[in-house]
Amino acid sequence: MKTSLFALSLSLAVAPAAAQTLAIDPHVDLPKSATAPGWSGKADPTSQFDLDRARAGDLNAAAIALFVPQGTRDAPTLARAQAELRVRDGAIHAIAERNPALAVFARSPADVRDAAARGKFAVIESFLNAWPLGNDLDQLDYWYGRGVRILGLVHAGNNQFADSSRPALQLGDTPGENGGLSPLGRAAVRRLNDLGVLIDVSQLSDAAFDQVLALSRAPVIASHSDVRGLVDNSRNLSDGQLDALKAKGGVVAINAFSAYLRARSPETLAAVAALQKQYGLKPGGPALAADRQAEYDQRFHDIVGREPRASVADLVNAVDYAVKRIGVDHVALSSDFNHGGGVDGWADVGEIANVTAELKRRGYRDADIDKLWSGNVLRVWQATIDARDQAYRPVAVARR
Repeated sequence: MKTSLFALSLSLAVAPAAAQTLAIDPHVDLPKSATAPGWSGKADPTSQFDLDRARAGDLNAAAIALFVPQGTRDAPTLARAQAELRVRDGAIHAIAERNPALAVFARSPADVRDAAARGKFAVIESFLNAWPLGNDLDQLDYWYGRGVRILGLVHAGNNQFADSSRPALQLGDTPGENGGLSPLGRAAVRRLNDLGVLIDVSQLSDAAFDQVLALSRAPVIASHSDVRGLVDNSRNLSDGQLDALKAKGGVVAINAFSAYLRARSPETLAAVAALQKQYGLKPGGPALAADRQAEYDQRFHDIVGREPRASVADLVNAVDYAVKRIGVDHVALSSDFNHGGGVDGWADVGEIANVTAELKRRGYRDADIDKLWSGNVLRVWQATIDARDQAYRPVAVARR
């Protein structure tokens, strides 16, 4: 396992923590290297996730996100996005297919538990950002058939299904474009319930979040979210949203994403505002050309990347806040690795013992740590399966 100064300081402060019985990360992204020929995910130094380090760190399972960044809604762009989806889906399946002695593809909580009992890593496929699906709800059935069991409707930018907590100004987004969920988004919630797919409410606007919880007949998960009570950011959940999530029987997976655990400095916020002004970005303004979008995104990440990184202690501060607000039965942990996630002390999948040690230092019992690492995620996933429409038969959809 990778050693860090943070891990060394923990080892001096507390006794080594026993490995939890089962650990699941409900939101990990593919690295850029995943689309290279022959990639298998076994050992990849360019990634924060690979099977070798997962085994060393006692991580038993992860939901790997099938994700294509938000783009425009014209047919040629959607066709390119759908082709990219197929390539990335192949990479997710390859983790198990090319490493049969180490990993299996999991479609249910029972599959995850069985994999752990056999000493194998469980690959769960999730889906983030329904934009590439166009207006075709039957594509949800197709991806269910491929193994997707968790789905979030949006990412950074509104789409035809719902409004995002982060409208993409560079794409010309208007906040509240759909009033939360569009009619298509409402129909998608019903279809996902029918299929037994766990709905992910991370990234949704406040209005869309409320509407999903009102419409869904199953619990939901916020697979990579933090708390607005500590950092006032639209990507974080408010106290009212945490309360509503609990009332729905759902779970928030506190996310190791630095910008949502530590507030950005006034200097960084001012620099971002100046950059947006330079590019003429404002709500409902004109979209940037593709080359200008790429240029803006690079400069934006250069600015925010200078911020000090959060630590495992900051992560557990957010866990503490959520647990005190809604109880340990409704809280989990996630990394967002390979898409900006990672904090000092939990920089890759090999370092989860540092998180466990900090939880123990704060007084969390073993039974509660098991809930945080896996029990709560498995519970809401199973509840979603139990709530599916037993009479519904997924539509047969030809591969695009």
